[in-house]
Amino acid sequence: MGSLFAALGLVFVAELGDKTQLVAMGLGARHRLAPVVAGVVAAYCATNLLSVVVGGVLGAALPTRAIGIAGGIAFLAFAAWTLRGDDEDDDDLGPRRARSVVVSVFVAMFLAELGDKTMLATATLAARGDPVLVWVGATLGIIASGLLGVLLGRFFGAHLPERATRIGSAVLFAVFGVVLLATSL
Repeated sequence: MGSLFAALGLVFVAELGDKTQLVAMGLGARHRLAPVVAGVVAAYCATNLLSVVVGGVLGAALPTRAIGIAGGIAFLAFAAWTLRGDDEDDDDLGPRRARSVVVSVFVAMFLAELGDKTMLATATLAARGDPVLVWVGATLGIIASGLLGVLLGRFFGAHLPERATRIGSAVLFAVFGVVLLATSL
């Protein structure tokens, strides 16, 4: 159980103010809560599983430069998509549109988390402790941090004009895209 609690505490604290929490905040400000939460939870489960299974074994062999470049380009595309805006009202999502938001959130959060310090910490903890408990603890910690970001985004989104929310979200995506590209090249 020590592995679970160590991973939960470490990952939750490490994720506070991290880029993925800020991305979750931007997504929470723009979209309905349920699809954003579904995408965030799925992405965090997947990235933590990847870090426990692959990161613990191949940590240094992962092509972090290529991942960073692809992630940077994807974030710039998300920025452009966010600035473009939607013609449809997000409150009237049909099942197909809701799935599109979930997939978009999943991809954004997955790419934002790849190679992040919490992935490396999770891989390190998994190498030292029970990988299953590390995965559960790290996943619970990062989901708690991500949901905090989503809820803050919902709060700000409800109190700011839609145009300001869209521009703010696009700027966050663009900044992360440029930083990923700059640090990967």
